[in-house]
Amino acid sequence: MKRFFLFACLICSITSFAQQQDVKELQENAKAYTRQGDYANASLLLIKALEQSPEDIEIAKSLALSYYLQKENIKALETIKPWLERQDTDDQAFQIAGVIYKALNQVKEAEAMYKKGIKKFPKSGALYNEYGEILSSLENPAAIGQWEKGIEVDPGYSGNYYNAAKYYYLSTDRIWSIIYGEIFLNIESLSGRTIEMKSVLLDSYKKLFSDELLKNLKGKNSFEQAFLQSMNKAISITKNGINAESLTMIRTRFVLDWFEKYASKFPFRLFEYHRHLLRDGLFPAYNQWIFGATENLMAYQNWTSAHATEYTDFNNFQKNRIFKVPAGQYYHK
Repeated sequence: MKRFFLFACLICSITSFAQQQDVKELQENAKAYTRQGDYANASLLLIKALEQSPEDIEIAKSLALSYYLQKENIKALETIKPWLERQDTDDQAFQIAGVIYKALNQVKEAEAMYKKGIKKFPKSGALYNEYGEILSSLENPAAIGQWEKGIEVDPGYSGNYYNAAKYYYLSTDRIWSIIYGEIFLNIESLSGRTIEMKSVLLDSYKKLFSDELLKNLKGKNSFEQAFLQSMNKAISITKNGINAESLTMIRTRFVLDWFEKYASKFPFRLFEYHRHLLRDGLFPAYNQWIFGATENLMAYQNWTSAHATEYTDFNNFQKNRIFKVPAGQYYHK
C-alpha cells in the first residue's frame, strides 16, 4: 500500500511538472505571436495556458492585454476584473484595467478603480500617474495633486514628472517645469517624449529669465527660494539671450553656488548629477544634449563635430548609467 502511494505521488508530480512545462511553452509562444502582431493566436495560447494554470496572474494580465490589442475590450475587462478583487493581485493589474476602461470610455469606472488601486498600492507611481491623467481628461485641477503624490512616494517613476512638468509649464511656475522636466529626461532619456520635454525645458528657462519670477520670493518655500537665489546669480549671462552655451554657463554658476550654500540643507540628486558631470568635464556635452538640437540644430551639429571626443565620452557615459532619485528628496511642499 505504501509503495502504491509513493508511486501515485510520483505520477502526480511528473504530471504537474509536464503541465508547468506546457504552460511555460504556451506563454513563450504567445509572446512570439504578440511580437509578430498576431494577437488572435496569442490569445488562443494564453487561454489554454490559463485553463491549465488559472491562478497565474501573469497569464491573466497577458490575456487581457492581448484582447485589448484586438480591441475586444469587453473580453479584456472580463479577464482582468476578477483580479482586482483578489488579495494576491498587483498594481499592474489595476493599470491594465485602467487602459481598458479608458478604451471603453468608462471614465467614472476608471476613476473609482484607480482610487481602489491606490488604496491597495499607496506607493505605486504608475497608478497616481494614470489617475491624474483621468482627472486631467475631466479638467479636474486635482490631477496635479496625484502627479505630485506619485513623485513623492515613487520618485523613480518617470510619468509623473512628465505630466507635472507639462502642467507647470502651462502655469506660471517655472521652477518645477524646469526641475521635473529635467528629471524626466534623465530617467526616460531615449523615449519618444524626450524631444517634447527638451523643448519644454528650454522654453521654461527662457520664461524664467524673462519675467519677474527670479526676484519674487513671496509664497515660495525655502527650497524654491534657494533655487531662485542661486539662479539669480547668473542673470547677467542672459544679456545675449538663452541658448545651449549660455545655459551651460548659467547652470555651471548655479551648481557652484548651490553646493556652497544649500546642498547640505537640500540634498538633491539632480544637482549632484550636475556636479558629477562638471567634475568629469561632461557638463557642456550634457547641456548640448538637452538644449542644443532644440535651440539650433545646425549649431548643435557644429558643436558635436568640433567636440567629437567630449560628445562621444558623454554618450558612452549616459548609456551606462541609471538615474535614480532617492526617497525623501521631495521639496514641493
